Amino acid sequence: MSDSSIGTAEQLRDPDYTPALHKAVPLGIQHVLAMFVSNVTPAIIISGAAGFGFGSDAGAQGFPDMTYLIQMSMLFAGIATLFQTIGMGPVGARLPIVQGTSFAFIPIMIPLVAGKGVDALPVLFGGVLLGGLFHALLGTVIGRIRFALPPLVTGLVVMMIGLALVKVGIQYAAGGIPAIDKPEYGSLLNWSAALVVIVVTLALKFFARGMIAVSAVVIGIAVGYLYALAVGMVTVDAISGSWGRSAAFALPIPFKYGFEFSLAALIGFCLMAFVSAVETVGDVSGITKGGAGREATEEEIQGATYADGVGTAVAGIFGGLPNTSFSQNVGLIAMTGVMSRHVVTVGALFLILCGLVPKVGAVIRTIPIEVLGGGVIVMFGMVVAAGVSMLADVNWNRRNMVIFAIALSIGLGLQLDPKAVQYLPDTLRILMTSGLLPVALIAIVLNLILPEDLAEEATEEVSGGMSGQN
Repeated sequence: MSDSSIGTAEQLRDPDYTPALHKAVPLGIQHVLAMFVSNVTPAIIISGAAGFGFGSDAGAQGFPDMTYLIQMSMLFAGIATLFQTIGMGPVGARLPIVQGTSFAFIPIMIPLVAGKGVDALPVLFGGVLLGGLFHALLGTVIGRIRFALPPLVTGLVVMMIGLALVKVGIQYAAGGIPAIDKPEYGSLLNWSAALVVIVVTLALKFFARGMIAVSAVVIGIAVGYLYALAVGMVTVDAISGSWGRSAAFALPIPFKYGFEFSLAALIGFCLMAFVSAVETVGDVSGITKGGAGREATEEEIQGATYADGVGTAVAGIFGGLPNTSFSQNVGLIAMTGVMSRHVVTVGALFLILCGLVPKVGAVIRTIPIEVLGGGVIVMFGMVVAAGVSMLADVNWNRRNMVIFAIALSIGLGLQLDPKAVQYLPDTLRILMTSGLLPVALIAIVLNLILPEDLAEEATEEVSGGMSGQN
């Protein structure tokens, strides 16, 4: 809900307006709370998939690497947000756009790092860097390629992102990665911690207001953390040990893990950059409509896309993951009615401060994986729901139903059974089994080549004969 005490109606709609500091700071922190868990979760998931994070046998050996990835997620989310709010030449929309680590790239990254430990990180960050540069180049043409991505395509891709990740949420809630022999996997104790998070999050989302509702996932995980502490899933000694092993301050290290070129990583990151760029266009439009009651300008859309790409490329140099605009913060602007980009700048500075203090990442690492599982089940489910919401705008004629059916069947099927394409070359196999890329490519291509004269009402052939029944 907007607050007239912050400024006049005209001021609240002005991106250049700066509220008083005592009001700008809590508003900025509110933006951070809305995206904080979502921002660090990809680093945790990739660490676990590689084998040096949650659910791995790496133990203390993987501690510094996972902490570093979490640290970089916070630091470069803040830096990329500054690119958007303050700008740098043509880079940045100069709007209140919050940047954070993108979920969309996770299905691409997991096959690249799965079980390979730290040795997989040079290839990963090589892909992040090159994909980020390609993403920035899209800023020059983004306005002219939007026609290729109607709600049918973008909604299907967003839904598939969530579907590709829900398995991770269930595995985390059950106790980690089932491939690692853990007798307690799927135990009632593990699930109880996840359910505490889910119940608290839903209760706050539906029955609380203001900043508490916005921060529901963060508060839910905090309550789950306290529950885990009470039942012995995490100990005070483990928390103090993590805190003690971490530095109070540390700067990012360029090319800390090296740089390696991989065709699979390059293709995967570039194709997902295309999808991410369109998502950012939607977020920019949502911000200007919800906060200022106007359409986004071409310069704002281009600047936002440039900032997406540059922020990702810079993050890749230092060991950060791909960045994109965060949709949850778009809704927050519409809710508060505060369009000031300087409020978001305050939040960005807070993220940068957290990213420079490894102790913050170390404490996050002590969150039991089951507790995090409860949070990501909610988050990934919301990603699926967002895709379904976008698909609600589609005219479900025969042509669109065929595109949806073929893209989803092949993409989700290959993601569920990677061995179906085990004899493909490594690069192609990694891309195909991501699930996401087949869905995106099939949907885009079919949408461009199938003639519009197929766009007629669904017949009995398509709907299984149900449409003709009384």
